[in-house]
Amino acid sequence: MSEASPTKTEESVFSVATLLKYMGNDDKALAIVSKIVRDACAPGMEPFTLARAALDEQRLDDAGKIFHSLRGSIGTLGAKRLVAASLKLEQAIAERQDGQVPELFTALESEYRLVLQQADAWLTSNGTT
Repeated sequence: MSEASPTKTEESVFSVATLLKYMGNDDKALAIVSKIVRDACAPGMEPFTLARAALDEQRLDDAGKIFHSLRGSIGTLGAKRLVAASLKLEQAIAERQDGQVPELFTALESEYRLVLQQADAWLTSNGTT
């Protein structure tokens, strides 16, 4: 029997539970993961500002690299939806599918905002802000 693909609502916006588990799920792990979350989210919306400028200036490779880096850093936070959205946008940029880029950019930006919100809520609820 084949596994069904997870739906958008089943995929995670943000979850560091697995990361915490692998690191020992103790106070030390919480401190380390909290730092990882803060560091990953520290740039805020700057990557999107830079990527938008790169796209506007037709520096497509630069824009693709920005999204690739973002996917790598935020993907470690269990942001499966963001990873999927970034891959779609990166592919559209690489394949020069200009008509798809604005919609995919907006979708990725929206997912990123959700990650930032949930990460902030997680940090607050764990007393690590």
